Amino acid sequence: MSEASETIARQIVESTAKCGITTIASLPDGWITDLITAYARDNRFRHLAVNREEAAIGFCSGAYLGGLGAMALMGASGFLTCIYALTKINYTYQIPILIGITLRGRPGDSAKFHQSNGLYLDSIIQAIDMPFIPIERREDIPKIGVAYAHSRTMTRPVVVGFTRELLRGQA
Repeated sequence: MSEASETIARQIVESTAKCGITTIASLPDGWITDLITAYARDNRFRHLAVNREEAAIGFCSGAYLGGLGAMALMGASGFLTCIYALTKINYTYQIPILIGITLRGRPGDSAKFHQSNGLYLDSIIQAIDMPFIPIERREDIPKIGVAYAHSRTMTRPVVVGFTRELLRGQA
């Protein structure tokens, strides 16, 4: 963990704590390893490592029904596998959750196997009318609280997307 990425991870953790999130369900992604570690080590949060992204959606939905604030944290490709769960469970039963994803496949991401995320992610999010807020710079981190509050107001999921540059402390 570099000092810059550690600082960003702490700022993201603080932002989620301020808005009332106490539960994090995550699936590993290389870009958010430092962030997952920060949540797992912070006693203000209950962290659950899951083996499938849909499990994070189900866990966070159940947390909401139990009166807890929750965030699912995953890679962009994992988010794309959750569309059925989100539209069937969260949209049908109006269950708000915050979903944090990596913005893989954007220009500058040299991983060829993630390029399809960059091609399709925005249009899929738009196709299901899910609010999306990119978190691209340190100054954007407070928007996490705005996204969480908006999910509660509209009783539907909201996505925040973290860029690689931000997570590395370079933006």
